Amino acid sequence: MRFLTAMGDHIRSYHLPVLLTEVLSYLITNPKGIYLDGTIGGGGHAESILNVLDADSRYIGLDQDIEALRFSENRLKEYTNISYHHNNFSDFDAVLMDLKIDTIDGILLDLGLSSHQIDTDNRGFSYRHDTPLDMRMDQDYPHTAADLLNTLEEDELKSIFYSYGEERKSRQIAKQIIINRKIHPINSSNQLRRIIDQVVPARFAIKSYARIFQALRIAVNRELESLEKLLKKMVAYLNPGGRCVIISYHSLEDRIVKNFIREKSKPCICPPEFPQCNCGRIPELKSVTTRAVKASVDEIEINPRARSARLRAGEKL
Repeated sequence: MRFLTAMGDHIRSYHLPVLLTEVLSYLITNPKGIYLDGTIGGGGHAESILNVLDADSRYIGLDQDIEALRFSENRLKEYTNISYHHNNFSDFDAVLMDLKIDTIDGILLDLGLSSHQIDTDNRGFSYRHDTPLDMRMDQDYPHTAADLLNTLEEDELKSIFYSYGEERKSRQIAKQIIINRKIHPINSSNQLRRIIDQVVPARFAIKSYARIFQALRIAVNRELESLEKLLKKMVAYLNPGGRCVIISYHSLEDRIVKNFIREKSKPCICPPEFPQCNCGRIPELKSVTTRAVKASVDEIEINPRARSARLRAGEKL
């Protein structure tokens, strides 16, 4: 019941922060430090972290979704040691430069969609309602999911569905999209579901809906590219002992994070046949989580969307 106690008054309508107790435990190493939240969202994690940090600490909140940023700014208006920035987390270094901050004590990323984003019809993230196929987290992005469906070639669509959704029938679904868009532009989630139904048997349809919608969302928002961009430069900004805590929700993201922490933790990259180390490599991180941390049964009962959450943490050496 530890999770239930930690949640307390933090249950709000916008979004339930997942793995909240674990985030507090893994992230905060210096209560007076500087922390960067690359996906502040509805401010659930931020509120709990700010309650633990000292008043003279600094909390830097980023989000590419302006609606989320405005919500969290209103929610956290009583806190004076937080700033808000409408930026993709991959550009965190530009934000730090503007703030004249060289190093920080922790970085938090929650890579999932918020309940608000999923449940807001005009955002187009969910296949459960008939909505416009937008899927942009940042409304300033130039291309919607509908744009991709109506302009990309069959091979490009197939690649998106297979690479980002791991959908076995990617080729057939892409082919049907090309056929259907010659008759009518594909602009709504109902249209896309009907196209998937033409290919996938009914008993497997829901899983294919989820895979195709996930793949389009990842492509529209360049999610994996943004994650890799952040990881490449993140370690340089952490103070020794500072930590990165990253929550992912599908295997593609989790694999990238796991491999990154593992690679940065290696003491030697010489071929195994070498009798002794010649590379002189010094590890930059150590893994704080021996394996991905998952939500407890209690948490999943309260928030079923936490079921797929996977948390990994690394510490700067």
